[in-house]
Amino acid sequence: VYPDEVPGKNAEMGGFQLPISMDIFRGRYRDSFSKPTPIPAGKVQQYKFRLPSVNHVFKPGHRIMVQVQSSLFPVYDRNPQKYVPNIFFAKPEDYQKATVTLVYGGAQSSSVQLPVVPLDQDAAKVK
Repeated sequence: VYPDEVPGKNAEMGGFQLPISMDIFRGRYRDSFSKPTPIPAGKVQQYKFRLPSVNHVFKPGHRIMVQVQSSLFPVYDRNPQKYVPNIFFAKPEDYQKATVTLVYGGAQSSSVQLPVVPLDQDAAKVK
C-alpha cells in the first residue's frame, strides 16, 4: 500500500493498492483436503498455508496489507457461509452473514511470515 504522504515527495499514488499475491483457501480444508469439516463457531482455529511466491521489492515507505475475507465474489464463486457438503448445491437459505475474527496478542496471535532475500546492490544499479 503506497503511503498517503511521503516526506519530501509528491505522493501521486497515495492510497494505491497493488495485489502482490492472492489465493483462495477454503476453511473447510484447514485440516485435510480429502475430509472437509465445518468451522466451529466461536473457537480459534489455526490456518497455515502458503501464497504463491513472487519476487517483489518493497520500497521505503511502502506498507504491506493483508486481507482476510470469507468470500471473493464475484471473482470466485459465492461462499454460502454455512457448511454444506457441496457448495455448488447450496440453497438460498444457506447463504448468510458471517463474521471473520483475527486473534491478536497472546499465544494464539495471528502472524504473517515473509521470506526476505537480501537485495543484490550491483543488480539494483542496472536499470
